[in-house]
Parts: sequence; C-alpha cells; structure tokens
Amino acid sequence: MGRTYVRDIMDEKIVTISAGDTLSTFEDIMTLGHVRHMPVVHGGRLVGVVSERDLLRASLSNLIEFGSEHRRAFLQVVEIARVMSTPPVVIDPGATVEEAARVMAEKKIGCLPVLGGDTVVGMLTETDVLAYFAGLKPAKT
Repeated sequence: MGRTYVRDIMDEKIVTISAGDTLSTFEDIMTLGHVRHMPVVHGGRLVGVVSERDLLRASLSNLIEFGSEHRRAFLQVVEIARVMSTPPVVIDPGATVEEAARVMAEKKIGCLPVLGGDTVVGMLTETDVLAYFAGLKPAKT
C-alpha cells in the first residue's frame, strides 16, 4: 500500500470568508453549510482561520457581559479579523496524511487549510483524518 497524501482526502469544496465579514455571517454559513472551520481571506490571500470554537468563545464572553438577548446584535458587529486564528497553520497538498495528523496534534488544531502556492485548494479537518485512519474515508483515486 502506497502513501496517502493530503490531496487524496482533503475537501476541495471549500467556502472562504472575508476578514471584514462579521461573526453573524460566519454563524449563518456554518449553520447552513454544516461547516465548523473556514479559511479567512483578505485581498485574495489567506490570512487566518475562523472556527466554531472562535464563535463560541466570542458568544460566551458576550453572554456573560450583556445577556443572551444582545448576542445576535453583538455577532453582527464583530468582524472575523478580531477573533480568527492568525497566522494560519497550513499544509501542502503533497504532504502525507501522517504529517498532517502530526501537525494538527502538535498545534492542537482541528483543521488545516491546504495551500497550493498562494491559493487555498482545499481544507483538511480532524474528521477527515480520523475517518481516513478508521477506514471510513477512502483516498480519492
């Protein structure tokens, strides 16, 4: 059995969000698209990653301070750039799945934007990696 690479199991159907978009936009996309992580771009360049965890952290701090009735209004004014993880930890599509798993474990992160040159070509999540190692997600051929 040959090596399996990030490009073999990454999700190529990705949605990016702008650093200037708000957390409410991210929450809507996350809910409708069933995604937990999104690459953040500014001027066509990857500048960060925003996750469900970032949204929850921002929401919780707001709930503690202002109460639940103000949560959505708060999310409508907070820009992604204020809560995203930056600089983003990325991986090359030619890296092995084992390398990607090691990076995710060492950095304690749940996703890796996959960069081909300066372009986001895919997204690899912890679910992709776990499914692959469990034999649930065969590599693309």
